[in-house]
Amino acid sequence: MENFENPNLDNQTSVDFEKKEGDFQSRIDMIELRASLEKVKTEIAKVIVGQEDMIEHLLAALLSNGHVLIEGVPGVAKTITAKLLAKTIDVDFSRIQFTPDLMPSDILGTSVFSVKNSEFEFKKGPIFSNFVLIDEINRSPAKTQSALFEVMEERQITMDGTRYAMDEPFLVVATQNPIEHEGTYRLPEAQLDRFLFKINVKYPNLEQEITIIKNQHESKKEDKTEVVERVITAQQLKNYQHLVKEIIVESQLIEYIAKIIINTRENQFLYLGASPRASLALLTASKAFAALRGRDFVTPEDIKEASYAVLRHRVIVSPEREMEGLTADEIIRQILEGIEIPR
Repeated sequence: MENFENPNLDNQTSVDFEKKEGDFQSRIDMIELRASLEKVKTEIAKVIVGQEDMIEHLLAALLSNGHVLIEGVPGVAKTITAKLLAKTIDVDFSRIQFTPDLMPSDILGTSVFSVKNSEFEFKKGPIFSNFVLIDEINRSPAKTQSALFEVMEERQITMDGTRYAMDEPFLVVATQNPIEHEGTYRLPEAQLDRFLFKINVKYPNLEQEITIIKNQHESKKEDKTEVVERVITAQQLKNYQHLVKEIIVESQLIEYIAKIIINTRENQFLYLGASPRASLALLTASKAFAALRGRDFVTPEDIKEASYAVLRHRVIVSPEREMEGLTADEIIRQILEGIEIPR
């Protein structure tokens, strides 16, 4: 598909929106938020080399209060990056390794009869934490995966007729391997839709690979995560999440988001387009990317940057095009290039 985009349009659009920064500067103070997130990046960079896109998207998900699915081959720092991010925030952390024999009660908890009180008491499972890392989420069958539906969407679980709310902030980061399919179970579309982002993690380049090897050779510590310190409190994170909701989005950008979503539903290469939940996710994620850049208003570039991670797991490529090697990312790129960027 041809590129319908005016080569000068992006730059002109960015200039147009940047000119408005002075008008909005006094409305929302983003200085503390940006400084805190830079500290988080600095702490993670003590251990992780490269993977800037994954870290940026994880931070955007934190600000958006949304869950993340990370996909990549083994050994590209998916799990350790999530662990390090959790360590930079003063919150509770739990890790759940999904396996074929894992049961819903192993995640949510179970009622145990207490001889002392002669009644059943609910023992909370590992899902009751602020930051939950689920390793290889596609290793468990649908029955166990379905245990996450309510807690991810409504941030609560219902057990024996009693509702148990999650403490805020609450974030689920799940990982999966795209290559090995033996002993795995495809995630239902309804569950995929509950993830704000799907992040595809790539291999490091040559320079980064050399740095990784050198760091390992020169390191004297058994546990590399010991060098990472907490730099944000749970209350600060909640304040930042509320602040991001106040980010300014002009009406033409809301229309731009709607056009992107509508185009996924009308695209001939897609078997399934994005739902209204994707529209809301794209709006929220765009605000988070604006905050990461220190701005209190959204630009078209924020929306385009968020589109891939928000949409790639919410659309399904038609079987014929998939056999031809066409990917969701390529179709999203074509959709973005075919829509006029608002001025």
